[in-house]
Amino acid sequence: MPKHHKYNHPLKEYVRVDYTALNQDLTIEEALEKIRTEGIGERIVYFYVVDEEQRLVGVLPTRRLLTASKNTIIKDIMITRVAALPDNSTVYDACEFFVTYKFLALPVVDKDHKIIGIVDVNLFTEELLEIEPDIEERHRMSDIFETIGFTIEEIKNATPLKAWRYRFPWLVTTIISGTVCAMLAGLFEATLAESIVIAFFITLVLGLGESISIQSMTVAIQALHTNRPTKEWYIKSIVKELKTAFLLGISCALLVFIVIAAWKNDYAAAFVVSLSIIMVEMLAAFWGISVPTILHRTKLDPKISAGPVTLALTDIGTILFYLGSATLILE
Repeated sequence: MPKHHKYNHPLKEYVRVDYTALNQDLTIEEALEKIRTEGIGERIVYFYVVDEEQRLVGVLPTRRLLTASKNTIIKDIMITRVAALPDNSTVYDACEFFVTYKFLALPVVDKDHKIIGIVDVNLFTEELLEIEPDIEERHRMSDIFETIGFTIEEIKNATPLKAWRYRFPWLVTTIISGTVCAMLAGLFEATLAESIVIAFFITLVLGLGESISIQSMTVAIQALHTNRPTKEWYIKSIVKELKTAFLLGISCALLVFIVIAAWKNDYAAAFVVSLSIIMVEMLAAFWGISVPTILHRTKLDPKISAGPVTLALTDIGTILFYLGSATLILE
């Protein structure tokens, strides 16, 4: 079997347990004494900070540990934003994290955010990627992340046929949604014939919805690299993105209202288009956050699949709301 088969292995197979965890309530003096007594890991030294329930809450850089006053409490100087891998990750997920964050080790946490071990970049470069062990140390560290990144790209772009098999099914979603939108528009044929302004601006409303959905989707995918998609995280993200989408919708709607009123002197149509823009952009933001989160939870790759699915749902919702509102208000 080719060496790439290892990328699908569970990350737990490569976890090391010789890491140093420090309670957040320890002083620097107590932390140093603990380190002297218990020792540190074999190679890479990151001091992970945990709470009373052993949940990961931060990381303490070595420089801060050595330069802080001995009576300083660890939680007062630790870094609270820590990149961590969930314990259900694969080797491939870990490689992407190493390339993205350029750390030499990453903690692996369970569903309660408790550390179960660490993964070491040396393990992946020597054992998984089969780098020769006699490479000079001073050159190895500068080449590690480039090597992992190259291997990831090699997998992603293996052959055109494999890329087609991986990506085409998701493009079928776009074809289906386009067909559904065309059929839905046909149901509102009378409304489109009655108000030419509504027909003029259908492309604009669709375009704004798609733009917001892609922006929100990008935000979600980037956030999912470092966050476990919990219910609390999801609600917080949705609320924040909906507020942003509402402000964007108001701004765009105001501009379009002025354009339609000045151009066609049709205030009813201007109201319909403007109202639709606000609601569609909020709907698009909802799908932009929700779809990548759902795909991430179901172990599907959101970077490939989220785009077509998000756009499809946004387009269908846009057509229904836009033409439905026009029918109710204008007729």
